[in-house]
Amino acid sequence: MPTRTQRLDDLPFTRKHGRLLAGSGAGWALDAMDVGLISFVMAALAVQWDLSSTQLSWIGSIGFAGMAIGASVGGLLADRIGRRQVFATTLLVYGLATGAAALSTSVAMLIALRFVVGLGLGAELPVASTLVSEFAPRKIRGRVVVALEAFWAVGWLLAALIGYFIVPLDDDGWRWALAVGLVPAAYALVVRFGMPESVRFLESKGRYDEAEAIVREYEASAARGASGPDPQVAEPPEGGVGDGAEPAAPPKTDRRVSIWAPALRARTAALWIVWFGINLSYYGAFIWLPSLLVAQGFDLVTSFGYTLIITLAQLPGYAVAAWLIEVWGRRATLATFLAGSAVAAALFGLAETPGTVIAAGMALSFFNLGAWGALYAIGPELYPTSVRGSGTGSAAAFGRLASIVAPLLVPLLLDSGGNALVFGVFAASFVVAACAAITLPERAGTVLE
Repeated sequence: MPTRTQRLDDLPFTRKHGRLLAGSGAGWALDAMDVGLISFVMAALAVQWDLSSTQLSWIGSIGFAGMAIGASVGGLLADRIGRRQVFATTLLVYGLATGAAALSTSVAMLIALRFVVGLGLGAELPVASTLVSEFAPRKIRGRVVVALEAFWAVGWLLAALIGYFIVPLDDDGWRWALAVGLVPAAYALVVRFGMPESVRFLESKGRYDEAEAIVREYEASAARGASGPDPQVAEPPEGGVGDGAEPAAPPKTDRRVSIWAPALRARTAALWIVWFGINLSYYGAFIWLPSLLVAQGFDLVTSFGYTLIITLAQLPGYAVAAWLIEVWGRRATLATFLAGSAVAAALFGLAETPGTVIAAGMALSFFNLGAWGALYAIGPELYPTSVRGSGTGSAAAFGRLASIVAPLLVPLLLDSGGNALVFGVFAASFVVAACAAITLPERAGTVLE
């Protein structure tokens, strides 16, 4: 007799899945918009407030310090109080903090508020991917999670548009840009009351009636979309599965299991290495990108325009990764896109003309963001339900340590060897991450534990 999770896994992609993906993706895009905006704010404040590279580094890094803490705590809370609750709370936290940051009167005030923003951002991302992966049909689970991650490109594109059209308008342009960050605070209500809680989480807490009701809603959605009646989809099986009784739940996982248990420690270590490498390279490059272009002699508006063009390449990167992840598998897709990122980073470090800067930058966007999509798809599949939030959250938290270091590292590398050294280090980081990705187990098409 199929369990509730098996019934969910065997469903086709329905409108209910689409609404969950769009709802989670909107939160994801708002996250990306916030992270992306700070790169444009940094470039503007460097001129308006006459900030040093050290001050700019701290503005860029402090949010990631908050994200490291938020990712770890958010994952733990998601396994205890629920995915949806944490998702909504984190949107509220970082939305209000970003809006308040628009009123900053000093570097210290801006840094403090960016830290709070990071707490919310760090907790939200792994929780959202966990929630979506636990609802996605098994046969296309990887593709659905990559589609969720593709909303990051939408948010970063919004940040680039705001940076290009609003930030340069006047001295308060950067304040208006940050004020847009209040939108996530309002969206938190949509998440809290309009999205379902994870069925696997509800079952792990013994809330079987709630879990059954949600599964029936998804089955009903599938039945409405079918061309004819399908008793196995439209009507839940009798005899315990459909009546909310405890036997319908999957076998319970040992709650004492650790992500460092013998069966999980190798994948945990490899996942942490990938997270560290991709964070170091991505945030080191893209947080500083507008400022690096200004330093190369481009004016503020031109550098923002180039950044906007480079950002557009993120969308096809996600699209190709979403297709390949069910064709090649998670591991091969992730490793290939990380290797492509390494080559693109090396080329960007050597680029000098506008044409080569844009071409290498677009290649870096394409491969790097495709790798992010594959990473978010593979992470939740590596752990059982009882530690899925903790496993993905702790890996993200470890990766955020690299994102803290990266903006601080860039000025030091620039002084030592210019752009070539900066992006040479990032290319090496991508290579290490690709080697670690190859060691991860392939989980395409498998049932979540």
